[in-house]
Amino acid sequence: MTRILILLALLLAPRTATAAPWPTTEGDYTIKDFHFRSGETLDLRIHYTTLGTPHRDRNGRIDNAVMVLHGTGGTGKQFLVPQFADELYGPGQPLDIAKTYVILPDNIGHGASSRPSDGLRMAFPHYDYSDMVEAQRRLLVDGLHVESLQLILGTSMGCMHAFVWGTEHPGFAKRLAPFACQPVEIAGRNRMWRKMAIDAIEADPLWNNGNYTTQPLGGLRTATALSVIAGGNPMALQAQFPTRSQAEEALAAAFASRGAGVDANNAIYFYDASRNYDPSANLEKITVPVLWINSADDFINPPELGIPEREGKRMPRARFILIPASVETRGHGTHTWAKFWKADLAQLLATP
Repeated sequence: MTRILILLALLLAPRTATAAPWPTTEGDYTIKDFHFRSGETLDLRIHYTTLGTPHRDRNGRIDNAVMVLHGTGGTGKQFLVPQFADELYGPGQPLDIAKTYVILPDNIGHGASSRPSDGLRMAFPHYDYSDMVEAQRRLLVDGLHVESLQLILGTSMGCMHAFVWGTEHPGFAKRLAPFACQPVEIAGRNRMWRKMAIDAIEADPLWNNGNYTTQPLGGLRTATALSVIAGGNPMALQAQFPTRSQAEEALAAAFASRGAGVDANNAIYFYDASRNYDPSANLEKITVPVLWINSADDFINPPELGIPEREGKRMPRARFILIPASVETRGHGTHTWAKFWKADLAQLLATP
């Protein structure tokens, strides 16, 4: 079982991570009477982690900030894991924190930011990606006094947030690095597996319309299993778990490693937040340099759909890279393994 857990940790992108020994600062910023697109309002708490120190130009403006945005169910601290942080934050690395001010928000519904599990349960405002991006903007401008960014790097959901930033706030970030997503409506298989996860939780009798006294583990187990399949690399999974018993043992261990501590209502909200995402109508507004990277073994963003070839042409400074599948890649989670794309990120950061 220990070996299985270690392999799962390597193969599957973590939802949360214990902070690595990097010098971090954490804080909370409360946005009073935040207005959601649904018409609902809430005093919204956004938690964040930072590395490095802000530098100010001759006009007193912070000029070395970058923001890194996590995926569905994650937190900003997932970017303190060795495969990301040790490749990027050290001396001479692309996001060297001696020179760079790195901002890692916990987005609405995630981590230590305001969530349904705080007490409102299913009465929590039904946020979407535009709400999440607006909360990020308010944190930056009003909370941290950052008026522009050198870079937004986003993975999975954060990748989609990067496209929302590029279309709703053109030029706020001088460069965009969206990893593991598409800039189109979430439909087809991608919407189907997300809806399956929501339906599994809501079909569990213990869910009780969100008013549970015990977490509906049956529904959460199915949702976790779907995320394992959606996030995994089939080549690596076949190589690491080549027998039926090993595969089934790994699946059982996955719930212990990924499902533990997940709140059912939080999960419903974060799976559904992408329901109206679709920046495709405004991609021409993205005129800054873009490094868009997907991986060929990504179940969630299958390359055979041909979306990057079509949509990439609409962004004049976009560069698309498809990482070939191998037993070393991590499926959808390749986005957090910087060794696969660090050199390309350094090239983007050198682009004026």
